[in-house]
Order: sequence, then structure tokens, then C-alpha cells
Amino acid sequence: MFRRDYLARPHFDWLLLFGAYALALYGVLAITIANYNPSLGVDRSMQDLVMDANNGRLQLLWVIISMIVVAMMMTVRYEMIGRMWPIIYIVDVLLLAFVLATSKINGVRGWFQFLDRTFQPSEVAKIALIITLSKALTRYPGNPVPNTRYLIYVFIHFGIPAVLIFAQPDIGTLLVFVFIFIVLLFSSGYSIKNMMIMGIIAVLLITPVILYLARTNNFRWLRLVAFINPESDPTGSSYQIINSRVTVGSGGLFGTGPWAQGTLTHLNYVPENHTDFIFTVVGETLGFRGAMILLALYAFIIYRMLLLSYHTEDPFGRLVINGVMAMLLFHVFENVGMCIGVMPITGIPLPFISYGGTNLVANMAGIGLVLNVTRYKSAHVYRDAAALQYG
Repeated sequence: MFRRDYLARPHFDWLLLFGAYALALYGVLAITIANYNPSLGVDRSMQDLVMDANNGRLQLLWVIISMIVVAMMMTVRYEMIGRMWPIIYIVDVLLLAFVLATSKINGVRGWFQFLDRTFQPSEVAKIALIITLSKALTRYPGNPVPNTRYLIYVFIHFGIPAVLIFAQPDIGTLLVFVFIFIVLLFSSGYSIKNMMIMGIIAVLLITPVILYLARTNNFRWLRLVAFINPESDPTGSSYQIINSRVTVGSGGLFGTGPWAQGTLTHLNYVPENHTDFIFTVVGETLGFRGAMILLALYAFIIYRMLLLSYHTEDPFGRLVINGVMAMLLFHVFENVGMCIGVMPITGIPLPFISYGGTNLVANMAGIGLVLNVTRYKSAHVYRDAAALQYG
């Protein structure tokens, strides 16, 4: 049936693009607040405030660069990108393998160092996984996993980059990978019963690992204990959780103000508050109101992608949109959750908001990919349907 709904037709979704860049600019503001130097005074323009905050200035530069990336993602039709999946997959695996030979930063071998800048291939790997796994799950129309042999292939396809990320070890990104995998498998129409069986098997396999971490008192186990009982080690593994909750709670309804002196944000009460814990900056300085505006923007772009997915006939395009949506949803849920103490600390950034060029560009590349699908999706379906209807 020929549908006249605007979202069902090929179009450029300006609302999604505007929503994403509203978040990116919100991020520049939050990073500027986190790096604000009260000794310089507040009687300056916003431009001067951003330029005086080193990380805020750099983040604004990455926002501008990301516009080029989005434009580049629009130059090649998504169907062609899908056909290039073997190249994308091989490059992705090679980058994740080579990064294991680098030096550790914060206990993780996850960055290539170029002078004073870094590049994190695991961020790009999320987009690569969405493209290649979406292609794998749409190879057989109407039956994403036709037999056990192909199920093993899908698991290997997912497993190789997942194992390489685990070897870094970057557990936060690994959890994002797992969530994307589950969402794409479900969206492709795979049996829920079989997914539940796989979930039980996964729990049985993970249990010995958890027991090993508990026995060796691994720092990841200590983080989990700190999440369950924050008072267990207030000056050690629970330090960030306790301080983060205090900082967010101190903002109240309207916040202390972005340029107020003596705030917990400017006293660096929560370490890394311009990266993984940027939500504490929003919560304290802009208050509950500012936090709700931020979450409303996230809700808008995620709901928008849900609508775009629903109105996309092409299975590959629909899975691509669902994959990007899953990536952003998990990041937001986990990052905000760990800042307010309802999720364990995993060290994944807040999309579009946390400082970091690779993460911002990768997220915008995901938005560009979704825009690519909405612009070029199955135009022939509507032409053929119109021809049948109007003869």
C-alpha cells in the first residue's frame, strides 16, 4: 500500500540533525563550565568564556569538524556502504588489534597517540559493528538466522571485535557492543525464545568470571561492590560514586549557576568531570531544570530515530537506525545512571556532551548514517507502489 506519510518517504530529517547539534552545543557549554577559571572573572562574552576554556575550545572545534563528517556520510548511499562491509570489518578488526600494542592510559590500551592528541578506535568500532552486523542479519530476507551454522557465523562476526575490546580491557564499550548486538538481533526478527536460551548460556559463562574477579579482589569487582554498597569504601572504590551523587544533588532545582565561585565542580570534587562525569557539572551548576532539558533533548532524538525506523521499509536501513539508537540509548542510560548512583561505574562517555573528539565525531557519524538512510531509503518502493495505485 502506498503511504503518504512524510516520514515514510525519502527525505532529509532536519529535526534529527538539529537535535543532535543542540546536544553538541550543550556539551560545549557544559565543558566550558567545567573548565571555567573564576579568577578570570565572569564579565566576558560567551565566546571569550569558551575560548578561555581549553577543552571547551577544542570541543567546539570538533563540533565544526563533525559537520564535515556528517556531510561525508551523506555522499555515499547507505546501500553502497552496506556492500563495503568486508572492508569496514577488516579495517575495524585491524585497528582494534593494533591498539593492543600501545601504552596503557588509565589501565586501558585503547588509544593511539598522535603528538598531544589521541584516537580511540573502539568508538569508531561501534559504528562499524552497526553496519556490518546489520548487513549480516539481512542477508536472508525474512529469516535473519536460517540455521545453526549461520548463527555461529553471526556470533563469530560479533565476537572477534568484542574479544579485542575485552582484551584492552574496555568493559564499558564491551557492554555497548553487547546491547547493540541484542537490539539488532531482536529487531531482525530472531526468535525471542532462542535469545532467552542464549542469555541463560551467557550467564552461565560469565558467572565463573565474576567469581574469579571476586576472589582476586579485582578493581572491577570493587566497583561493583561500591555500587551495591557505596559506604563500603568511601575514600577508595566508592569515592567517585559518593562525590558524584553529592555534586548532582547540590544543584537543587535551578542550580548554583554556571559561573558561581566555590562550587564543587570548580573545586574538582569529582575527578574527570569534563569527560565521563560531565552530567555532575550539569546537575550542580544548571540544576534539575538543566538536567531535564538535557534528557529531553536525548529523548527527542531517540524517539525521532524510533519513528524513522518504524517508517523505514528496507530491513538493512531499519537495522542501521536501530543500531545507532541502541548505541546512544545505552550510553545515556549508563552514564547518567552511574552519575546518580543507580548504575555501576563503567567509564563510558555521555554522547555529544562529554569531552572527546573521537566520541563526538563517531556519534555524529552515526547521526549522519541515519540521515543517509532516511534520505535514500527504498525510493523505488514508493515509485512502484504509486505506479500500481495510479496506473
